[in-house]
Amino acid sequence: MKHTTQEIKLKNGARGLLVDVPGATVMSFQFQFRAGNRYVKHKDIYEAAHIMEHMAFGANAQFKNEHDYEAEFTKNGAYHNAFTSDLSMVYVADCADFEWDRILKLQQVAICQPRFNEAELEAEKGNVRSELTGFLNNHSRVLWPKIQQLLGEDIYTFWQRLQTINNVSLKDIKEHYARTHTASNMRFVIAGKLHGRKKMLVDMLNEWELEKGERFEVPRDELSGGNPTIIRRKEASNITFGLSLMVPRELDDDELEAMNCLDHILTGTMHSRIYGSARAKGLAYGIFSDTSAGFYDSSWDFGGQVNHETANQLFDIVVREIQAVTDGKVTEKELDAAKSYALGRYQMGAQTVSQISNFYTNRYFADGKVKDYEKVPDAIRAVTCEQMQKTAREFIDANIWVLAAVSKEEKDEIVGLSNKFEGLFSP
Repeated sequence: MKHTTQEIKLKNGARGLLVDVPGATVMSFQFQFRAGNRYVKHKDIYEAAHIMEHMAFGANAQFKNEHDYEAEFTKNGAYHNAFTSDLSMVYVADCADFEWDRILKLQQVAICQPRFNEAELEAEKGNVRSELTGFLNNHSRVLWPKIQQLLGEDIYTFWQRLQTINNVSLKDIKEHYARTHTASNMRFVIAGKLHGRKKMLVDMLNEWELEKGERFEVPRDELSGGNPTIIRRKEASNITFGLSLMVPRELDDDELEAMNCLDHILTGTMHSRIYGSARAKGLAYGIFSDTSAGFYDSSWDFGGQVNHETANQLFDIVVREIQAVTDGKVTEKELDAAKSYALGRYQMGAQTVSQISNFYTNRYFADGKVKDYEKVPDAIRAVTCEQMQKTAREFIDANIWVLAAVSKEEKDEIVGLSNKFEGLFSP
């Protein structure tokens, strides 16, 4: 879908993108604050941010409870939600074009005029407790926060987070909201049919009742490699594993495009080097790889599930193929196929207003950069085998990595699998 973007700054200091999608029948709203778990006042109330997010659509200046607000918001089919991460709290909504102004006003009252109360706090403590307890039954969810910890990130696991729920008071909720939900700390992306509406939309946003505040800095952790670690679960019937490699800097967009192509070559399809080989040999049903850039560091991750009896063979393939990449053994034919796939996914990724909005939010909410949608195909076509090799090699040279797993077996098993990677990092 064709679209244009415009960055604006509101009178109160908030910044955002207006994405005009001519002819769109849907309007998409996303509002982000740096208000996630890393910004709670102290770690004894680590779940304060998450609980506050659960209370986001409860009592406010116009509605006495969540039930009444929800009934009004969704009466014409509109959707809304909120989510909390380590860094962010994001409010999202999609609605039919004909009611965009009504929905924006409802978002305003929820974000700017909440009326937190004890009854909803206790209810949402219970809901958050149920949510996190459910995550403990998902081995992959249990695994990755532990890997973050092992690499030096100052976060809590789901089990540790559960222990802090009872410590959170209504005063903590109100304090977290007041400190984080300020104009300077807010970013937004609004996408839809905006032609002829931009002035009205900006005027409405300028009326939002938020203190000026500040845009919080992103906390920086000291990275370190971790020892192979097992999370023992007696009910685990196989091995859920994660391998994370880090470099202590942010990859640029060209390097990320190169690594995206490489990840596709390694695990993207049934004929990929790692995943395809594993499937052909009956070693594992699924395995993925992914590269992401943070503010101060970047990660190259591998993960999946494997049975105990085939784990050694699978890990031999992973080691072999990573070594082949760093030795420059990727063909132009493989790269051309990865580029073709990426170009197709690029075109398929702009079929809806929400997809277009998400293209911009992923980066804009992080560091304020407005990615140029039209230049993505050129960036994909510009990827070279040399660039893939160089970037992958940097992850190896950094030698900051950890392998962890959820399993019912003893630690010796994961130590043995981890030892297979030692040769990659040898001088």
